Amino acid sequence: MSKEIKLPSLWQAFLVLVAFLVLAFTFTMLEIEIHLAIFSGWFIAMFLGKILGHTYKDMEKAITKGIYNGLDAVLILLAVGALIGTWISGGIVPSLIYYGLKIIHPSIFLLATLIICSITSLSTGTSWGTAGTAGIAMMGIGAGLGIPAPMTAGAVLSGAYFGDKLSPLSDSTILTATMSGIDVVDHVKGMLPVSVTGYIIAGVGYTIAGFTAIGGGAADLSNVNAVIGAIDGMFNISLINLLPMVLVIVLLAMRKPSIPVITFGAFLGIVWGALFQDLSFIEALKTAWAQIPKDTGLVFIDKILGRGGMNSMLWSVGIIIFGLGFGGLLDHIGILKVIAKKIEKGIKGGGSLSVTTILVGFFGNLFGSAMYVSLILTPKLMAEKYDELGYDRRILSRNTEFGGTLTSGMVPWSDNGIYMAGILGVATFQYLPYMWLSFACIAVTIFFGYAGKFMWSAHKDQIAA
Repeated sequence: MSKEIKLPSLWQAFLVLVAFLVLAFTFTMLEIEIHLAIFSGWFIAMFLGKILGHTYKDMEKAITKGIYNGLDAVLILLAVGALIGTWISGGIVPSLIYYGLKIIHPSIFLLATLIICSITSLSTGTSWGTAGTAGIAMMGIGAGLGIPAPMTAGAVLSGAYFGDKLSPLSDSTILTATMSGIDVVDHVKGMLPVSVTGYIIAGVGYTIAGFTAIGGGAADLSNVNAVIGAIDGMFNISLINLLPMVLVIVLLAMRKPSIPVITFGAFLGIVWGALFQDLSFIEALKTAWAQIPKDTGLVFIDKILGRGGMNSMLWSVGIIIFGLGFGGLLDHIGILKVIAKKIEKGIKGGGSLSVTTILVGFFGNLFGSAMYVSLILTPKLMAEKYDELGYDRRILSRNTEFGGTLTSGMVPWSDNGIYMAGILGVATFQYLPYMWLSFACIAVTIFFGYAGKFMWSAHKDQIAA
């Protein structure tokens, strides 16, 4: 006779989550790899699962299912790693940095970073690809201009996430709309009022910060010239080096599949390395796996140009796999459901509903360690409450995006937090204070919720469905 399966009590769910957080922070403080903390979290959750009546086999299946649901992110991560490695060795990223230092005025650099990364992400539908290409280039330009790296990283992430959320090409945007039961275009339209308002606020902030960060607009030109000279001395700089980036952006804008397009872009980087950067084809090909160390004489530029390759992504791949498995396990034994139901009891109207949804999305990243976990679980847990209060599902999808996607880069052990910190070379807690678009959009969402602005009522047919 099979044992009856029970839902965890609130204190049991709370105990497991607190134990995991204590492990994560302790391991981080002791400089022990966070992988071990998440892996240990599996067994803490499974211990509770056994008490509740779950079999080990079922919990193992939940772990593998959670990992399977996020494997797209792992494959994209490896492809982007290859792209970054070959685009640096092929002179594509160095050319972007070179021309950026020549063209962009220091006082508007942060605003330009926001706009450039927004356009790139909007066109391609990928925040990861944007951070790994235009983002790395802007980090190099910012370093040359003397802009603090965390501030530049914050502007990169703000632009990358803004474009990603409003692009119908984005896999996370499509996923959120699907899980919320609405059309992708309706989902994007529903986000526009908040996103544009938040974007203007962030843009003003970065403009002011751009002037103050370099003492009123006077950048150290000797440093800029040193970076330009170092890059020019190591690479053959040419406008033709920008062609692979243009081709990749065009293909992604045409809604071609991400992984083949990014891999094609990596292949173009290999060709460019062999044709224009005096590398043998074998040397250029090897950079898809591991980058060639750089020695320009400028340490901060060497760090930026020494990134990339699939090998550099394996640490992140490991943590994402463990995180996805942990999220699948927490969902299976009902921990996230119990927490969400408890939070729901305090919902009285649009304002508290928005706050709760954003918190549930954030908890999905915090404990599920992956944006996809958050975007899948949040609509599942919250949809009934939106229908009960008569709100349009566009509100649900919008709040899910802002709670799940815009907070994903804030958690050091989430897929986005790990990827962005690794790619941009800035620790999560260092760039976190400068993620102004995320903070602005969340604040505007909550304000609109309490003020009743852009809080549309559900149509009768939607409620019936």
